[in-house]
Amino acid sequence: MIFQDPMASLNERAKVEYIIAEGLLNHHLYKDQEDLHNKVMNALHEVGLLPEFASRFPHEFSGGQRQRIGIARALVMEPEFIVADEPISALDVSIRAQVLNLLNEMKKTRGLTYLFIAHDLSVVRFISDRIAVISKGRIVELAEAEELFLHPLHPYTKALLSAVPIPDPSLEKHKKLLVYDPSIHDYSVDKPVWEEIANGHFVYGNQRELEGYRKEYESQL
Repeated sequence: MIFQDPMASLNERAKVEYIIAEGLLNHHLYKDQEDLHNKVMNALHEVGLLPEFASRFPHEFSGGQRQRIGIARALVMEPEFIVADEPISALDVSIRAQVLNLLNEMKKTRGLTYLFIAHDLSVVRFISDRIAVISKGRIVELAEAEELFLHPLHPYTKALLSAVPIPDPSLEKHKKLLVYDPSIHDYSVDKPVWEEIANGHFVYGNQRELEGYRKEYESQL
């Protein structure tokens, strides 16, 4: 797992080498001390950190470097699946790009699968193959990344997408910001279900809403 806060998630009293090796030590996933050391050094190299960083403490690093340490700690366990809980929200904008590029590179070279949790849909679009939109703990829409951006159906998804900044001052100034109102859903009689509107595109709603979503989707094609 890669945590949100790159400082609070690291043991400030431990050196980087121990922080990265802790999982290997706990589960005895090494042959000897030399093998353990080599695995830690390889993990540091993979995330773009120097070998000498292993003997330092977390407070000696920047936020981006600390997050790289957190990523190395996850990668050293050779996982197939990583939960990334808002891994860039505590970082500066310039550092965010570096960490996202690193995660994307690791995804390709290691064949990793991420559960990437974030509030910024533009970031989610950059790194994700499929996107699930969650409102109050429930998934309300699920689709391929580009499909979701091209054909958003649920009102909550549309509201989230309208909040994504446009890198053009004139367009940003005149764009329409949508506000989601949960009271538009009346599930007192017509109960909601999870249904596939199009190939791989799922939406949560009652029959009246789903019918409207189908018509809207067809009109966009």
